[in-house]
Amino acid sequence: MLGLYAPSPGGRNRIRAIRALFSNHRYECTPEGRACRLLREWLSPAQRTQFTRSRYFDVVGGQTGTSYRIYPDTSMNVYALDCCGRAHRGLCFMPVGELPIGDVMLAQKLALESCEGNALAIAKQFTPRGSYFRPTSLTRHV
Repeated sequence: MLGLYAPSPGGRNRIRAIRALFSNHRYECTPEGRACRLLREWLSPAQRTQFTRSRYFDVVGGQTGTSYRIYPDTSMNVYALDCCGRAHRGLCFMPVGELPIGDVMLAQKLALESCEGNALAIAKQFTPRGSYFRPTSLTRHV
């Protein structure tokens, strides 16, 4: 016998855990992974929980108190919410340049919280129709 063996059920679980750990580590070393980590650091505990559970987080506008929902994407991913929490207006605005999704979402969050009027002045509006959001690498690693 060459010393080969079939791992026990507990051993298989450890192997899966180690693979997941290495996969997450490789992801966190990418620009996308670093952007996601930075975004999480800037989210409040409530926003972080909401983002982990629902793949979006809500932000309150710094000037009007309007609630906005930010989804993981680089465009057409911000919705103004009505009093019942339903999207009634879509907003499309983003920072200049090709940035990872986490950086775009962080910039949108900060813009709405600190200079909402300026963000709304440049935002293109659209009517929300269903879900525009496709799974991204960011949603797999939240």
